[in-house]
Amino acid sequence: MSEFHLQIVTPDGVFFDGNAQKIVVKTTEGDVGILARHADYLSPIGIGKATVYDTDGKKRDAACVGGLISVTKDVTRIVASTFEWADTIDVERAKRAAEKAKMRIESKNADMDLKLAELKLKRALNRISVYENK
Repeated sequence: MSEFHLQIVTPDGVFFDGNAQKIVVKTTEGDVGILARHADYLSPIGIGKATVYDTDGKKRDAACVGGLISVTKDVTRIVASTFEWADTIDVERAKRAAEKAKMRIESKNADMDLKLAELKLKRALNRISVYENK
């Protein structure tokens, strides 16, 4: 299978910079798969699993949150708020974060930002799901 240049960047810096055969990522409109010679493309990224197929066709899953994916003839670039390989996820921390977010949502505290608590819950549940389904 043909390869393309893939860059994954987060606020912490360059997360990945190399060649890949394929990437599947969740956009705000649904999953999109990118192969070599894909047409130019730009889309916002949602909360979900990203799957990178390396040059040997080996699959590697990651939890990905927010940002955008950009495809040009030279490079496919993901600029994400967070990107975390499944095998590096601290699942116990993610479970604690999910429980804390659930408690905040259930408390119905008027001073609490409900949307923020819901976002934190979605992020934690995504991390848990990616870890458990690697």
